Amino acid sequence: MGLRKCPCGSGKQYCTCCGPLLAGEKTAQTAEQLMRSRYTANVERNATYLLASWHPSTRPQELGSSFNDWQKLQVLETVAGELQDEQGEVEFQAVFRQGAMQGILHERSRFCKEGGRWYYIDGEILNPNLAEPKKVGRNNPCPCGSGKKYKKCCIRKDAEDAAAADTSHEPPDERPERR
Repeated sequence: MGLRKCPCGSGKQYCTCCGPLLAGEKTAQTAEQLMRSRYTANVERNATYLLASWHPSTRPQELGSSFNDWQKLQVLETVAGELQDEQGEVEFQAVFRQGAMQGILHERSRFCKEGGRWYYIDGEILNPNLAEPKKVGRNNPCPCGSGKKYKKCCIRKDAEDAAAADTSHEPPDERPERR
């Protein structure tokens, strides 16, 4: 698991934060911890963990094979969801990229605890306009979080990715959706 920082934004090392949860060595103790681990699972494209931590009453059959490029998580509010609680809510914003486009998922997620284990139930998107990806301007901060301008950082890589997608052998309407 290494000594890298956890993608969930907790400030902790991955090996002491979300790593053991995703590896099945531990279970989340709070709703917020489960939400952070699910964010990390999205970053790592770990569909198995996402499905396993989803409550059976609302869990989809499958997630598909496409994922967004998640950049940053900010927890805004946690209501209940502590060790002694059976339910909880976590409001968060998560920044994502789709090539040269950037969006923000602003959601209030609901969680429940059954048999001592926390599960994601569902979420309400609080600002749908933010979730619609928008083009990143050349002089804007790079969505990767480097602190550099986009034109001095990831613009070349995004252009190469876009060119590769345009030369794909799949018809445009059959390309996998990036989420």
